[in-house]
Amino acid sequence: MSAWISMISDAEADDNLLDALKLARTPHGTVDNVMRVHSHRPNTMRGHVSLYRAALHDDTNTLPTWLQETISSYVSILNTCDYSLANHWANAKHLIGDDSKADAIEKALYADTPEAVFDGAELALMRYTKKLTLQPGQMQQSDVTDLQDAGLDDGQILEANQIIGYFNYVNRLLNGLGVTTDGDTVGYYSNSDKK
Repeated sequence: MSAWISMISDAEADDNLLDALKLARTPHGTVDNVMRVHSHRPNTMRGHVSLYRAALHDDTNTLPTWLQETISSYVSILNTCDYSLANHWANAKHLIGDDSKADAIEKALYADTPEAVFDGAELALMRYTKKLTLQPGQMQQSDVTDLQDAGLDDGQILEANQIIGYFNYVNRLLNGLGVTTDGDTVGYYSNSDKK
């Protein structure tokens, strides 16, 4: 079982769901469980697809893609979301392109010691990620000022904010419905032809 609720297959889908599933297909041609779990409510699937692509896969984002995926992974570690972590750490590791560097980053994130591998803007982003994930009600203007002082522009701060917010949403969706990666293709870059 891939989730604690049923998921409707393509063969059982009505036209409305088939339309949403078409929108949710990955570059691999499949619909991952993170999206298929919405199959009883196609409109939330459509909304989820739009939010995901806007937050993490928009061509106008200027934070490096490996850093976007690392932020995603850190949120997922903090929330103990194995599903998101499996997918997005695979992406981050691929994009980092250096196994020893990736291993050091992974170790630091699990140990909650990002300062062991990051400094400057990257470290400021990791601190912001942790606080927004674990203490959202304690956020202050100084948390954003720290990012600005580290050299991030307001667009990049918004990008990070949206990635963090999205992963807090999706981690709760996945953990709350017991969604697993069973049957999924894990990681966007699983096929060598995806760049």
